[in-house]
Amino acid sequence: MAQRDDRLFHPSFGTDPWWWEAWRPDMERGRRDVPARADVALVGGGLASLNAALELARAGTSCVVLEAKAFGIGASTRNGGAVSAGVNVGKGLGGLRGVEDEAEKRALLADAAQALDHLETVIAREGIDCDYVRSGRFSGAFTPAHYRAQEKQCERLNAFGGSEARMLPRDRQREEMASDFYFGGMLVDRAGKLHPAKYYGGLLAAAERAGAVLVSGAPVERLAREPGGWRVSTPRGELRVEKVFVGTNGYTGKVTPELRRRAIPVASHMIATEELDPALAASLIPNGRTLGETKRVLCYYRLSPDGRRVLFGGRPRFTEVAPETSARLLHELMVERFPQLAGTRITNGWMGNLAFAFDQLPHMGEIDGIHYAMCCNGSGVGMLGWLGQQSARKMLGGGNRQNAFDGRPFPRQAFYGGNPWFLPIVGAWYRHLDRKDRRAAERGEG
Repeated sequence: MAQRDDRLFHPSFGTDPWWWEAWRPDMERGRRDVPARADVALVGGGLASLNAALELARAGTSCVVLEAKAFGIGASTRNGGAVSAGVNVGKGLGGLRGVEDEAEKRALLADAAQALDHLETVIAREGIDCDYVRSGRFSGAFTPAHYRAQEKQCERLNAFGGSEARMLPRDRQREEMASDFYFGGMLVDRAGKLHPAKYYGGLLAAAERAGAVLVSGAPVERLAREPGGWRVSTPRGELRVEKVFVGTNGYTGKVTPELRRRAIPVASHMIATEELDPALAASLIPNGRTLGETKRVLCYYRLSPDGRRVLFGGRPRFTEVAPETSARLLHELMVERFPQLAGTRITNGWMGNLAFAFDQLPHMGEIDGIHYAMCCNGSGVGMLGWLGQQSARKMLGGGNRQNAFDGRPFPRQAFYGGNPWFLPIVGAWYRHLDRKDRRAAERGEG
């Protein structure tokens, strides 16, 4: 274990997410045997599965959510709580860089915009108290070249996705953050933030209230085809269903090998600072937006819902490392952006797995008769929930229009079976490119 520096780590430093102070996963929640039969089994207890279960149960379809550990133990309660309209607008068109057809881009961005509408509808309808606010987002340009690229992308984001985006030049940047770290950036009004653990807890209660059966400690050990459906084997018994949905995302295991070889689990790390002086805290992000950036190895950050501390996340390492190590690296990155936080200590440091696809696009569809929704590439708080709901409507056989993410080719690569051995190499290369771009920008070449 890395040695702790008392000047950096608060005496109460812990490795649980700070969010869990308000809602904590409980292994006893859903500790039961699986029923013998249901219409649908949902594998994984994350945001995609719970939104799908809520939609199914409200339609009168019997469904069972199978969680390998405790409900809420994964990335659903470990993320930064930023809500975009699906596609990571902090990277401009993000994964759409590989999409050449303009009509296809329009369809993807227009459909992704529905993710925010869906989340807001669920929160209001189910009465979920999760500190949600449509706060907007500021995406800082890491170099002048990135700013120019954002200018070109801004019009398309507005035209296709209704992002309500506009550019903010560097000489006005302090309207949004007490820092000159970026070269201006893009403001996106159609974005929000919430408390992810409280949202998850409310969503879990809503699905259960609607009639979904929750089973914790039930890792799926085998999925077997049978006439008329599937046999799902778990340590808590066998379940026979007509349909199976998989929403395991960054925790996809060997029981679904065709999905595992398409999803790249990437560790995302976060820290929470100790409570700040109120005047300092209020000055850092005066309009309360979520903040991101255009770096390849990006950081994301915000104030806590009570406005008393900074919650800072990023991928200083793409894989799991000791919490003390990632916390120290994140603190350095935070101080680069806010030098006034140099003496601030960390109370919490944690991580969770998100999932990337090789084409950097979200995906839903069917593989070998199994429904799935996953790989939102860092935009999962809203997007995974919407894809889960869309998957449920598809399983219900309704007349909903096929969205642009449904059934797209879900690429895989030779020699990749689910073990992301290459991530440290990719991370090191991306960090090198980021440093190179920044040095060029500081010399006036970028």
